Amino acid sequence: MDGRTEAPHLFETAEGRRIVEAAAGGWRQWGPYLSERQWGTVREDYSADGDAWRYFPHEHARSRAYRWGEDGIAGFSDEKQRWCLALALWNESDPILKERMFGLGNEEGNHGEDVKELWWYLDAVPSHAYLRMLYKYPQAAFPYAELIAENARRRGQNLPEYELADTGVFAERRYFDVTVEYAKAAADSILMRVTVENRGPDAAPLCILPHFWARNTWDWKDGNPRAEIVPDRPNTVVGRKGQRPALRFSALQEARFLFCENETNRTLLFGEAPSDRLPKDAIGDWVTAGGNGPAAETGSKCAAYSRHVLASGEKLVLRYRLAPESCADMGVATFDNVFRLRRDEADEFYRALQWDMADPDARLVQRQALASLIWSKQFYNFNVHRWLDGDPAQPKPPESRKAGRNADWDHLDNSDVILMPDKWEYPWYASWDLAFHAVTMALIDPDFAKSQLLLLGREWYMHPNGQLPAYEWSFGDANPPVQAWAALRVYRMDAALTGRFDRAFLERVFHKLMLNFTWWVNRKDVDGRNLFQGGFLGLDNIGPFNRSAPLPMGGYIDQSDGSAWMAMYALNLMHIALLLAEADAVYEDIASKFFEHFLGIASAMAKTGGTGLWDEQDQFFYDVLELTDGSKEFLRVRSLVGLIPLCAVEVLTSDVRQRFPGFAARMRWMLEHRPDLTSEVSDVDRPGEGGRLLLALLRNHRMRALLARMLDETEFLSDYGLRSVSKAHAADPFRFRSGDEVFSVDYEPGESTTTMFGGNSNWRGPIWMPVNALLIEALHTFEDFYGPDYKVECPAGSGRQLSLSEAAHEIARRLTTIFLRDGQGRRAVLGAQTLASADPHFADLMPFHEYFHGETGAGLGAAHQTGWTALVALFLQPRREIPGGLFPAAPCAGARPKADA
Repeated sequence: MDGRTEAPHLFETAEGRRIVEAAAGGWRQWGPYLSERQWGTVREDYSADGDAWRYFPHEHARSRAYRWGEDGIAGFSDEKQRWCLALALWNESDPILKERMFGLGNEEGNHGEDVKELWWYLDAVPSHAYLRMLYKYPQAAFPYAELIAENARRRGQNLPEYELADTGVFAERRYFDVTVEYAKAAADSILMRVTVENRGPDAAPLCILPHFWARNTWDWKDGNPRAEIVPDRPNTVVGRKGQRPALRFSALQEARFLFCENETNRTLLFGEAPSDRLPKDAIGDWVTAGGNGPAAETGSKCAAYSRHVLASGEKLVLRYRLAPESCADMGVATFDNVFRLRRDEADEFYRALQWDMADPDARLVQRQALASLIWSKQFYNFNVHRWLDGDPAQPKPPESRKAGRNADWDHLDNSDVILMPDKWEYPWYASWDLAFHAVTMALIDPDFAKSQLLLLGREWYMHPNGQLPAYEWSFGDANPPVQAWAALRVYRMDAALTGRFDRAFLERVFHKLMLNFTWWVNRKDVDGRNLFQGGFLGLDNIGPFNRSAPLPMGGYIDQSDGSAWMAMYALNLMHIALLLAEADAVYEDIASKFFEHFLGIASAMAKTGGTGLWDEQDQFFYDVLELTDGSKEFLRVRSLVGLIPLCAVEVLTSDVRQRFPGFAARMRWMLEHRPDLTSEVSDVDRPGEGGRLLLALLRNHRMRALLARMLDETEFLSDYGLRSVSKAHAADPFRFRSGDEVFSVDYEPGESTTTMFGGNSNWRGPIWMPVNALLIEALHTFEDFYGPDYKVECPAGSGRQLSLSEAAHEIARRLTTIFLRDGQGRRAVLGAQTLASADPHFADLMPFHEYFHGETGAGLGAAHQTGWTALVALFLQPRREIPGGLFPAAPCAGARPKADA
């Protein structure tokens, strides 16, 4: 590779240097920060009943100004979304301009909300100096009505979703491949290249209209400056807003600029008298009417319109530029040279990252996964106090909202770029999703990863009582507390790249997480017994009941996962406290506090005899139902909730007693004087490999019992990773009777057959990347204590003996086969999709789904959930020895950081 015998340091590449100077150099000022769906969100919902989907449906999006953000196809904006750039298209058959991705609302789809478009993120670098995506646009009329009607007909949960490809609109390849690329000539000089290829057998027309517009900030408060975009030189406009520097948007070929205001069409939607300003939908109306109708000469929104007829197989390239008004003009040759340079620099960056990845298909999958994660950045803007009260220049919202959704979160005021789970299906952050996003991002941009973990602890996010916001549909819900786990990994991965440990980051995140831990202890442990409830905890329908709602028979559930999350949280915070104690011995006392918290939770969970969560009969952890009459009953569903206790594990180095004498003394005292807390958890005082000490919920025999089930292909271990519910429930479903009601859990490896939590996800059998990642990391941590000679049978019953790390690698390998080509050239993620095999122009296009079929590996749920599914990039990356253990990391030629706990 370019003659070098060792890998270049990632930060020695041109892109790496931009990452290092990103903040000072302004490289993050502009990025792919537009949502793909702003309509149907909680932010835009001002209804009395909180029905966001009905209040702001797709058919309103083209005509109604958004309050809190913008959306578009292949969108780009500045970091506060003052100015936006995105692509619009028209095939001369559609009833409306294609300005945004179409999909069904939650009540329209038979498995909840679902986007009905095809696009892929193909490339990106963290500074956004180069990005590329592909959108497939049908040449026939887009089947909006058919998709709505047929999905409405398929109301049964057992029926598959009706997708765009099912309509036949791609038959004979009658579609355009539309590739949108961005390159930065400088931090604030944005080049946009649109390449269109006609894949069909006949010539076909296409209107191409990149949109440049200002987010509407003036309709909500009198006196806010209105943006204005005006014609300048030929094929050029200038945008101005308040006192900010003006921007010039140019087409490098002939284009007609069309104008309107980014304002609501109040005549169409509310029957008001027409305004003298053309509303948001005027450009689309003009185009779809064949150029007839009113036209404006200025506005706050514009489009560079050009019409083309492409012959079969013809390729068309169009070029556009957005830059400060003061920038000199740019010619086509310079424009193309910038793209060539940025593309080469992107190749150099990924070559350094993937230096010792021999498989080109693995490199392709990882690069698309990381690109999709980068494209998932979105400007998220939401002031709950203002949202509840309404805007001064708008009608007062219904008073009922002040006692409804998020009414007790009126401190929350977000206005930041955040990694989203999926910018169409989930265009809002979720606290545990974001933790996984940050861990993957740390592989290539640890500074941005750290900023994401710090964000949720800021005063304008975290509730005054210490709770982290869960997600906008209910900020007060509880997501699994995985932030400390993520912070430790980001801390290590950052040091592997930079050669230094960022103590300031760790200390900042630690202080906020201590507040959050206290909230959990005070709010989610009903009787103060160290057994936690927590609610659905991100696992939606995994149990027989909706765990976020009152139980129909009364009582409550002591949750195996909720309690295990808290045991893990305590250990993670203990570990962070010890790292900080290296420079400040005060933290030893805090480490001791979390050690004691862990012992209390571990003891409560591990007790046998009907008072804990461990079932000696089945050798498994279960949720326990506690009824109002004082009776208790195991809910014997073998699911991830019984495996998550494996994740509560930390290993201390052999010199912990010498380095932290105060902590060691307290640990010895607890072992001697509180055997009631330590007798049923790991042998804390028994040294393992290299004299290390193990802190875990499980003693050896219980760990083996859980692993025997987890690594059993008739239970959890699928060809494609770990299932969320044991396959044993296919033949033996769980049933619980209460009065005349029967509550059940079956093994359902595909889409959900229940409507619990909207029905758009399923934790009753499919494979989910985040919990797989946690369990993989847990196995590696256990090996740090037990050593490589400790073997388990994997798969169970096979006779094949693997070390714990080898078992972890085997699970990771199976997860990667979801995306990698098999011996017949097929990718499991694509399932039964025929387009992927019949049309070569669909080859090597990777969808990163929300979850995956437990038997086939086919992608399910949200189709662009590259938030946590980007974890596959870590499974593909070689693990390297760095202080603190083995972690996925880039080849590093820089200085190694000093060792720590």
